[in-house]
Amino acid sequence: MVPAALAGVALAWLLATPDGPDPAATVRVLSDLLGSTVLGLCVLDRLQHGERRPVVARSALWRPIAVAAGCWALTEFTLLVAAASEVAAGPLTPTALARFVGGISVGQLGAATTLAAAGTAIVSAAAFRRSETAWPVTPFAAVAAVALLARPVTGHMSTQVLGSVLVAAHVLGAALWLGPLVAMALLLRGRGAWATLLPRYSDLAWKCVAVLTVTGVVDAAVALGGIGALVDTGYSRILLAKAVALAGLVALGWWWRRGWVPAATAHRVTAESSLRRAVAEVVALAVVFGLAAALATTGLSAP
Repeated sequence: MVPAALAGVALAWLLATPDGPDPAATVRVLSDLLGSTVLGLCVLDRLQHGERRPVVARSALWRPIAVAAGCWALTEFTLLVAAASEVAAGPLTPTALARFVGGISVGQLGAATTLAAAGTAIVSAAAFRRSETAWPVTPFAAVAAVALLARPVTGHMSTQVLGSVLVAAHVLGAALWLGPLVAMALLLRGRGAWATLLPRYSDLAWKCVAVLTVTGVVDAAVALGGIGALVDTGYSRILLAKAVALAGLVALGWWWRRGWVPAATAHRVTAESSLRRAVAEVVALAVVFGLAAALATTGLSAP
C-alpha cells in the first residue's frame, strides 16, 4: 500500500512539474492511509453487528488500531513540524512551535489531529493489554472521522458555498472505501469470514463510490471553472489522472461485484483468493490516494 501511494505522488509530480506537488504530500498520503485504516478497523466491528458469533473478536481489533493510530500520530506530528518550520523566521524552536500551535489555525488543527490519533493509540493499547471486549469501538470511529476531516474541510473549497460539506463527504467516502478493505485483508481468515463480511462491505463501498463521484465532479467543476482547463495546469492534469484512475477502480468494483462477491458469499472462493483480490484493490486505491494527497498540495494555478 505504501509504495503504491508514493508511486501515486511521484506520478503527480511528473504531471505537475515544475510547480507541484509540495514534498509534504509524501507524508500526507501516509497520514491519510493510516487514518483511513484506523477508521476502517473501527467500521469492521460495525459491519459484523448483529452476528451472534462475531467474525473478528473485538479484542483482536485493539492491537491493529493501536499500531495504526500510533503511526498516524507520528505522521501528523511530522506534518505539524514541517508546517511550523515553513512559518518560522529562523530555526524551529520549541517556543516557535508552541506559538505556531497556539496562534495559527493550521497549527491548531494539526495539533488536534495529532492528539486525536495519539489518544486513540494509547486507549486502544490499554484495551489490548486488558483483552477488553466490552469497550465500544464506535467512539474511536467518530474520532478518526473528525481527525481525517480537520485539514481538508479548511482547504480552498471551504470558501465556496457548501464547499466544506462536499469535501467532508468526499474524504469520508474515500476513507470508508479503503479502510474497511484494509481491515478485512489484515484480519479475515477463512472463506466463512469473507462470505459474511464481503457483501456487507460491497454495499458500503458502492455508496462510497456514488458519494465520491458526485462530490468529485462538483469539486472539479468549481476548482477548474470549465472543461477546457483540464490539461492547462499541473493541478488539472493531476485531477484528470485521478478521475481516470477512479473510473478504472469503479469498473473493477463493478466486475468484482458481479463475480467475486456472489461467489465468496456462496463459499465458492478460497480465503487466499479473496485476500489477493482485496490486496489488489487496496494497492490500486493507494495510488489514487497518492494522487489526491498531491492534488491537495498543488496550487490551482500551477503551470
